[in-house]
Amino acid sequence: MTESVECVVIGAGVVGLAVARALVRAGHDVLILESARQIGTETSSRNSEVIHAGLHYPNGSLKARFCVGGRDLLYQYCAEHGVPHKRLGKLTVACDERELAALETIWRKAEGNGVDDLEWVEEREARAMEPELRCLRAFHSPSTGIIDSHALMLAYLGDAEAAGASLAFRAPVMGGRVTEHGFILDVGGDEAMALECRGLINSAGLYAPSLARTIAGIPPATIPKDYFCRGVYFTFSGRSPFRRLVYPVPEHAGLGVHLTLDLAGQAKFGPDTEWIDGVDYTVDPRRGDKFYAAIRSYWPGLKDGALQPGYAGIRPKISGPTEPAADFVVQGQAAHGIPGLVNLYGIESPGLTASLAIADHVAGILR
Repeated sequence: MTESVECVVIGAGVVGLAVARALVRAGHDVLILESARQIGTETSSRNSEVIHAGLHYPNGSLKARFCVGGRDLLYQYCAEHGVPHKRLGKLTVACDERELAALETIWRKAEGNGVDDLEWVEEREARAMEPELRCLRAFHSPSTGIIDSHALMLAYLGDAEAAGASLAFRAPVMGGRVTEHGFILDVGGDEAMALECRGLINSAGLYAPSLARTIAGIPPATIPKDYFCRGVYFTFSGRSPFRRLVYPVPEHAGLGVHLTLDLAGQAKFGPDTEWIDGVDYTVDPRRGDKFYAAIRSYWPGLKDGALQPGYAGIRPKISGPTEPAADFVVQGQAAHGIPGLVNLYGIESPGLTASLAIADHVAGILR
């Protein structure tokens, strides 16, 4: 027996839930399929929980566009829905002469992205703001903040369900095919079924490219290669001496071993970068040795033994370690020729910040 629904969203992470919310509010009949037992078990809950301002992304990119627009939408949404968050601000720092030019480049890039509230901070001012900080120069981003990502996902889900969407857990999509009228999906789990739909949103995060390869009729040339870049976090065992986030000049695959705070004021450091072959959330305590050196470049007062292994996340990359960082890919009919299909590839940071903007864009594609 084949069940049917108008739209299927595959993946109940923060972006999938935001998309489902946008679609059902636009009048679509929506079913969310999630292979795990609960929402947001992977990238959406294994990140820094930062609301990004839009500093680091290439001008004109989807990352820049969706981050800056999504940031404002997200702050408004959190205020209206009671999602815990704080607008703490962030210092991006240059710790030696070699990093000063890179800091200037980030500033210019941020201005090009429409971030218009940045403030240059000289060494003495930075120390006045954060007495434990050491740097030659920095700039302050007052619109950077932190958020409870799980509370955000619950709010998105609540909105979606209130408008009529449904969610099925332990419902992995094993494969499928493109048909004349849409799609037929083979859904596994305890209640395996064939499911027919006219609209299909592939928001499977880490697994989006591999999932697309299981659906007959999607042109293979339109599916990017997937890469996995693990980042581990270490937590600070004492009371944090910092009140703001502190980011060093970024490295190739990430934003460096930065300092973030949670809503309780607890400090954590990371993520680092490690290219791996598959999904593996192991945290090797020995990686902490490199953390001390990286952190002491801007916090020389960090004491030995102050860091504890925390958790790991994996960036859903679609560009490899020797390639330029790829932009978000939001792929509609114009790219693959299939009506009703939207593939979301490479939705790493700032995907959480950009989630509402991405969702509005996907809803626009289906319109």
